[in-house]
Amino acid sequence: MSEKYVLELKNIKKVYPGVVALSDVSLQVKEGEVLALIGENGAGKSTLIKTCSGAVVPTEGEIIVNGKVFSSMTPGLAAENGIAIVYQEFNNVQELTVAENLFLGRPIRKGFMIDKAAMERRAEQVFERLNIKINPKTLMKHLTVGYQQMVEIAKAIEQNAKILIMDEPSAPLTNAEVESMFSVVKLLREQGVSIIYISHRLEEIFQLSDRVVVLRDGEYIATLNTSETDVDELIHLMVGRTLKETFPTRGDCIDKDEVVLELKNLTGHGDKDINLKVHKGEILGLGGLIGAGRTELAQIIFGIAKKEKGQIIFKGNEINPKSPRNSIDLGIALVPEDRKKHGALLGISIKNNINMPIYKRISTLSVIKSKTESAISNKYKDELQIKTPSLQQLVKNLSGGNQQKVILGKCLAANSELIIFDEPTRGIDVGAKQEIYKLMNDLVENEGKSILLISSEMAELIGMSDRIIVLAEGEITGTLEKSEFDQDTIMSYASAIKHKEVLTNANTN
Repeated sequence: MSEKYVLELKNIKKVYPGVVALSDVSLQVKEGEVLALIGENGAGKSTLIKTCSGAVVPTEGEIIVNGKVFSSMTPGLAAENGIAIVYQEFNNVQELTVAENLFLGRPIRKGFMIDKAAMERRAEQVFERLNIKINPKTLMKHLTVGYQQMVEIAKAIEQNAKILIMDEPSAPLTNAEVESMFSVVKLLREQGVSIIYISHRLEEIFQLSDRVVVLRDGEYIATLNTSETDVDELIHLMVGRTLKETFPTRGDCIDKDEVVLELKNLTGHGDKDINLKVHKGEILGLGGLIGAGRTELAQIIFGIAKKEKGQIIFKGNEINPKSPRNSIDLGIALVPEDRKKHGALLGISIKNNINMPIYKRISTLSVIKSKTESAISNKYKDELQIKTPSLQQLVKNLSGGNQQKVILGKCLAANSELIIFDEPTRGIDVGAKQEIYKLMNDLVENEGKSILLISSEMAELIGMSDRIIVLAEGEITGTLEKSEFDQDTIMSYASAIKHKEVLTNANTN
């Protein structure tokens, strides 16, 4: 690996009204290396990389690209200097072909006409360079999320990017897609492309990176050689304290005599004959592969999708929720998988988001009781430790972990008896994860709530659940008590098309 620095950020500072997002941050990126950038949510990672792309103008500092000094970037200037970013949210048009997306905004022309054949040939060349097989004529909407991400990477490489910044690239991917993405990253490194890799999954940092830069609270903390550090040291540097246990313990708080939720032969939205019970004070885990039907089941319970047959019994009464509003009024809450699309209203304030489910309750003759509204939002800001200068802050300006806390605040304000957590810690750092785990424990142990936990992280599923039910292709294929938890067993159930030994009476406990 070359010792030449292709990118240097020197003394970068970014100040927003009431907030110092970055304070005197510096880093260097070598030619042909993978530099990991880590830190808790709100540490300043996204702000820092956006100064490289021109999306954010730094208040102070310098950006040096191959020896050229800039006080700030623009998107055009970043592209001219070989800098590209692949974000979690893809910038594509689903109804266009792969080739058309690859050249979106800069089509190849023959005279006045767009030369589709030439774009398809160039697309094939860049895919060959990345050693991936994608038909350039395929519509984007027909590609998996993993392949759509490959198109985003190919788009950057086709524009001759020499510095590729990847922001949480593995967050939306399946395990197989992650492995494919890793292969592409390693290939690009061999070809001399420098990569800044942002991830909350520390195991990825050790698989891919050469060096690690740690940020905390907008400040530079350290740069380490990956081969000379370990998980414990990185966590300590990120959070400023030692996390003694990943999954905090809780007492036996399950009341097996009280069933909060029971599903009887529930069918619909791709799920078939689902039978399960959630007891008061229990965290019931739902395991399975992507597409197994877990989120679909949550959507039926929460009134987003309709059932075809079967029963939903909540607190002893059969219910048929017609909408999320109906479910919230009944006492059911959902922390959704996609917090930005379905969890929070990003364009309004923290205060409005937290109180959204209860405005009817805290209003008289359609006039909101402002003191009550402020008291409730302040209560959950403090309890959940939401980092913000003001409750008037727009949710879109918060970090991912703090956005998740706002959604949790909504659920708690609504005083829901059953809370469905769908991938609650996806894209969230280890410190924020622990806070959410402790909150979940407190909800069942001290407040008597019940939780349905959907998670693709095996350690999380095993570490937080009292029982685990596994789905495959919309059917229950296995039920495990805590003493039976085993990663291989869960995966065998998750991989089964239809397990022949389904424990038909296991859900009657």
